This record gives sequence, C-alpha cells and structure tokens, in this order.
Amino acid sequence: MPNSLIVNTISSQLNISAKQISTVAGFIDEGATIPFLARYRKEATGGLDEEQLRDVRDALEFQKTLASRKETILKSIKEQEKLTPELEAQIKGCTDLTVLEDLYLPYKQKRKTRGDKAKEKGLEPLAQLIWEQEIESGSPDDYAKEYINKEKEVETLEDVWQGANDIVAEWINEHLEVREKLRDIFLKHATIKTKKNPTVKERTNFEDYYEFAAKVDRLKPYQILAINRGERENVLFVSTEVWEERTLETMDDIVITNDMSIFTERIQDAVEDAFKRLLSPSLERELRNALTDKADEHAIETFATNLGNLLMQPPLEKKIVLGLDPAYRSGCKLAVVDGTGKYLDGTTIYPTPPQNKIVESEVVLGKLIEKHNVELIAIGNGTGSREAEQFVADYIQKSGADVSYLIVNEAGASVYSASKIARDEFPDLDAAQRGNISIARRVQDPLAELVKIDPKSIGVGLYQHDVNQNQLSGKLDDVVESCVNEVGVNLNTASAPLLTHISGLGKRVAEAIVKQRETSGIFTSRNEIKEIEGVGEFRFQQAAGFMRIPESKNPLDNTAIHPESYEAAEKLCNLFGIDLENLSSQKDKIASKFGNLNTKQVAEQLRIGEPTLELIIENLQKPGRDPRESLQKPILRTDVVKMEDLKEGQKLQGTVRNVVDFGAFVDIGVKQDGLLHISSMSKTKKVEDPHDVVGVGDIINVEIIKLDLERERIGLELV
Repeated sequence: MPNSLIVNTISSQLNISAKQISTVAGFIDEGATIPFLARYRKEATGGLDEEQLRDVRDALEFQKTLASRKETILKSIKEQEKLTPELEAQIKGCTDLTVLEDLYLPYKQKRKTRGDKAKEKGLEPLAQLIWEQEIESGSPDDYAKEYINKEKEVETLEDVWQGANDIVAEWINEHLEVREKLRDIFLKHATIKTKKNPTVKERTNFEDYYEFAAKVDRLKPYQILAINRGERENVLFVSTEVWEERTLETMDDIVITNDMSIFTERIQDAVEDAFKRLLSPSLERELRNALTDKADEHAIETFATNLGNLLMQPPLEKKIVLGLDPAYRSGCKLAVVDGTGKYLDGTTIYPTPPQNKIVESEVVLGKLIEKHNVELIAIGNGTGSREAEQFVADYIQKSGADVSYLIVNEAGASVYSASKIARDEFPDLDAAQRGNISIARRVQDPLAELVKIDPKSIGVGLYQHDVNQNQLSGKLDDVVESCVNEVGVNLNTASAPLLTHISGLGKRVAEAIVKQRETSGIFTSRNEIKEIEGVGEFRFQQAAGFMRIPESKNPLDNTAIHPESYEAAEKLCNLFGIDLENLSSQKDKIASKFGNLNTKQVAEQLRIGEPTLELIIENLQKPGRDPRESLQKPILRTDVVKMEDLKEGQKLQGTVRNVVDFGAFVDIGVKQDGLLHISSMSKTKKVEDPHDVVGVGDIINVEIIKLDLERERIGLELV
C-alpha cells in the first residue's frame, strides 16, 4: 500500500478522495482489473469509472518510479558523503521527476568537465570569491595573479579567469532557481523555427515546414510530430530561439546578489557562458522532449479514441459474407464465410487491370453468391478497391442479385494473415486468403476479429509509428480490454485471442478454455470454468461477470450480473413476482415493475449497494444485451459513385474512417475519402476537438464544399 504522502499527492492531482485512492491501490495490489473494479466494485471505489481508475493506476505507477529514483539518488549522494539533512528532506519531499533530476545534477557522475579540470588546477577558491560577491574594493587581477602556476598549465591571467569562469558557469548551470526560471521561459516564450535542408531537391510531405516558425505554446501536436519526422529524415533543420538579452537579464537577477562586487563583470561573463554553452542546449533538448511527450500523449489519445470507436462498431451478425480482397496483377481474392464466421469457399478472379477479365469474373462471383446464399460483399479498401467496387456494383445492377456491398478498412489484414493465430486457424490456406477471411469477418463482428491484430496496425491513428511505443501499446491494450469487457464474450463461440482480453484470464487460460470446449463440448454454466487449470476463486471472480453462456439453464449466466449477486437477483425477482426462468418474454412486465422503484430502500432490503441493484435491474430488463446494438449500422451500397459524378453543393451520406486533430476523413462512396475540416464541423461555434463532433464509424450527412478532381481532393461540410 502507498504511504500517506503518495496517497495525498495523487488525491490532490486527480481531485479524488484519499480514501478512494487507498481503496483502489489495495484492489490493484491484490491483482484486480480495471473493468472488474469499474463494474462490480462501485460501492467500494465510490463509483469511479474506468478512466478515473486508470488515472489512479497510472499515478500509482508514476509514484513507484519516482520513489525508486529517489532511492537511487539518495544512495549515490550518500556514497559521495555529500548528503546533508536539508538535501535529504528536499529529495524525499520532491513530487516532480524534472526537479528531482535538477537536485541531483551537482552530484551526478559525469565525464570530466572543463570546471572539473579547472578545480584540479587549484582555481576553485577564486571561483568561490567570484560566486560569493563579497569583495567590493581592489583589483580583480590582484586576486587572480596568485593562481598563476606554470606547473599546472595556468600560465597567464587569461588562463586563470578562463578556469574560474568554467567553474562558476557550471555552478550557475546547476542552480535550481536558474533552471526553473529558464525552463519556464523556454516553455512559454521559445519559438521553434524550421528550414528546408538545401540538399533536398525532390518534393516531400514537409513542404508546409520549409519556412516555418511558431511559439511553442501554440504548436499543435501533429505539427510537433511532423517537424520531428522531417528532422529525423534530414529534410528539415530545426532550431529553438528565445530572447537572449531578456533571458540573460533574468539570470543576472538571480545570480548577482551584490552589484558593488569587484567580480560583477566576471559573474556576468559566467552567466552568458553558462547560458550559451550549458543551459541553452540542455533546456532546448528538454523542451523538445517535453513537446514530443505532449504530442505523443495527444496522438496516443487520438488513436485510442479512434480504436475504441472502431472496435465498438455494431456487428452485422448471422449474415453470410463474401470477402473481396482487391488487387491488380495478382487478382482479387474471394472468401465466403457463414453466419458464424466459418470459412466455406474461396477463389481468385481477375476483373481489374491489367487482365480485365470482367465476364469470366462475373460468372465466378455469381456462382459463389448463388451456391452459398451470400447476402453481403465486404470489399477491402486497399489497392484496386475502387475498381473492384465498380465491378461489384455493375454486377449487382446487371444481375439483379439480392446482395449489397460495403467498403471495409482492411488495415492490419496482412499482419493478421501472416500471424501464428491465422496459421493456427487456417493451416491449409495461403496468407492472402487468410487476410481476406479477416476482411469478411470484420463486418460480422469487428471486435472479435480486430482483437487478433496488433492495434498499432489498425489504420486509425496519426504518426502512430513515431510516438513512444511502450506508452502506445499500454494505452491500446487498455482500450481493447475496455471494449471486450464492456461487450462481454460468448464463452461457447469466442476465440482464444478474444478471451485473452477478458478480465483476469490471460493467454494461457484463454487457450485452455477453447481446448476444453473443443474436447468436452460447450459450457452450460459459468461455474464450469473453475474446473480449468489455473482458474482459482480469484481469477473466476475477476472474469465471470464478463462471460456469457446463452445455453446455460440459469438465465443469469447470459447477463452482466456477477455470480456473487445471483442470490440478490433471485430475491429481487421473488419480491416482484418475476419468473427468472423466462426473462426474455417478460420485458414489458419487468419494466413496469421497476418503473418507480425506491432503489435505496430495496438495496437495503437485499443487503446490497445501490449500484449493484441498478446493474441487476438493467440486466434483468435486457438479458444478453450487446451495448453495440443501439449504434448506427454501416452503410450498405448497391451502386457506385464516381468522382466525376460529384459537384459542389451536393449532399451525401458518409462513414467516418479516421479522426485527426484537424478534422475527419469521410468515405462518401468514391475513390478518395473527403476531408471534413475542423472549421467545417459547425457554423455556430468553434470546434476545439473533432472527437467532440464525430467518431470513427459514425454515419454522417455532409455537403461537398470544395472539389479538386485533378488532385483528387474533396472538401466537406457537416450538414
């Protein structure tokens, strides 16, 4: 358990009570998962949601890191025999890693510096005189002459002053207040400037930054990441500028304590040297790192939000789907899956350039559709997608087949197709066909299929390969965990990759569950998973509420009601005359029974908390409910629109494919996604964050406000 200082620090940072912080810390120490705490321990945590719980978890992790670093620093300074009670108290009370490193800077083991060499030459006493600024009369050179020593290679007055200056400059560099003040100046007033590398001749994606300048506090996260990438690819030169004269004056105000001192001019020289040689390069690096961290955090949040929306797309269940993976020379792969996602049939056709075998391809497509009663064609959005779409649309119009199609984001399908998961699922198929099956299944249940793919490979991010990969992976794992547990899984149909993300399970137990199902048949009770090796009482407690068993004799096994609340649920049903065996046929009756319930009184009667009672009531009313059911279903099409058919002022319906800082990319059924710029999202107010208006997968009405056929660019406005 964390100590009271840590608890109070986190409480103040997050505006959550110290009692809640301590409670959550205790649960996490025991191994409880965030989804479990958010859903089944509301009474204990004071109703904290997943986001708040993860904030507490992350703050606790940071405090552990901070405590570990303090321990290392204290040990190092103690070994140098330089640890004073005051310094120890400062270090122990520090709550910021940057300030902690500033405190450690004078004691940090580093390569021998110019100041160290000057000390070896005996010049520290003179540096001390300069630093203390107490002498107000006499000639500075008279004091310096005493330190000329040819044996130590200090042959002239210039050598003496240079060495003393080096020592004082390092003291200024290590001065806590100087660093804090300059850090503040860099964060608030520095300007980032970029210029094109003159050796770059070809066109690049960084042309907006060939002559660019912006105050750091006005830089957008995507600009920071673009500048970083441009610099890394040697296309851009980047510099950081502050008002040097004002900055040096600020340093003088801190360092110069007596302007009557005969060494004032010398200390001013040391201030300038410290700034140019030591502080400016160090703080520029620190600033760039801080900007990158901030941009990373924002990009990761954007990616996470997009991923969450994508994973929570409503499933088109029980539809027989034909997946079409488009291509040119190598042909379009076809794969038919039944309503459960089982692979039925597949082949390759060549309706796209250069073969253009349209008639032959129509015959093959028609036979597959007729043979398997295909209801929907899922076309991947990769190379050749629009030509494949045109072929499919023409076929539907010509044949009159009762089938529709939609374009599916195929990002990550090739990653899945080459993975061990795909090889285990389809050992006899080639990689291309495995990827095509994934495209088809994404329509039937996006969540169940996309969890098999590394989230970074799902194309809804911006600069996701540039950001901190550990932080990105951690955040995306949180999103996947959250989505899977919010929906819950059917224990009798879920794949091992899907079960892996269920609260408390993990890969080994998930695989054991699937193996048990394959050898012993379906599960008929939640309690049966206790028989699986590795599932003790605690793991069962964490996982049980997120598993659904439609085949169970106990209808509560197909709800989000936790087994620990079954007794309370049964008592509630008895109190209100509800037949627990036939929940699904009593929806209206249940709704009327619970219409004007005094939840506090009933909760006390059942000896449970109000949040638990509310969860029980919600699930009795909607047993087996999938939270994705209420979301907009994807647009199904039967014909295709060409770029040439569009005109400004035209109103269309489209699907949001990606949301970024400056707007959203919208599929309106043509080759190129249109850009709904943030400035075109509202006519009545300024939109600060596109996510406040649209999300990935949303079906929206838009108007074309700009059309550039030559550059294939479409500007949209939200209707």
